[in-house]
Amino acid sequence: MSILDSDSEAHIVSVLVENKPGVLYRVANLFRRRNFNIESISVGPTERKEFSRMTITLNGDDATVEQLVKQLSKIIDVVKISLLNPKNTILRELALIKLHVKDSKIRSDILSYSQIFKGKVVDTTEDSMTVEIVGTPEKINAFLKIASSIGIKEIARTGLTAIERGG
Repeated sequence: MSILDSDSEAHIVSVLVENKPGVLYRVANLFRRRNFNIESISVGPTERKEFSRMTITLNGDDATVEQLVKQLSKIIDVVKISLLNPKNTILRELALIKLHVKDSKIRSDILSYSQIFKGKVVDTTEDSMTVEIVGTPEKINAFLKIASSIGIKEIARTGLTAIERGG
């Protein structure tokens, strides 16, 4: 299940931070101290090498998230914090799904499903195939639902990365 299709309130926090050692630890430690669970976190460099962007997804009420944002802003390495509205945000996630392959019909089914979801097979052995799917969490979850009938060996998901639409 994706954070964006769960029953509790979903929040996406984009945090621009200085790109230096220890920043991820300080941010994650803030959540730990507040006893708050991070659903997913992705971190990567930005267009400026001195900054990284963290995309943090979490479930919680507005008051708790507002308090976390205030606490985040007190971390010296945090440059900017934005609460992203999912309706005005481009969201992507990457998933690698390793599937059981029992026979050539299953192999053919996996190839067909991969094409339907605009995924690609990135590894194949005698008894497994690994499919890469990039898209919204809903798209990945839909593929996983179909793939579960085949038999999933292993899943690795990156978590959301997001950016606001427009200028």
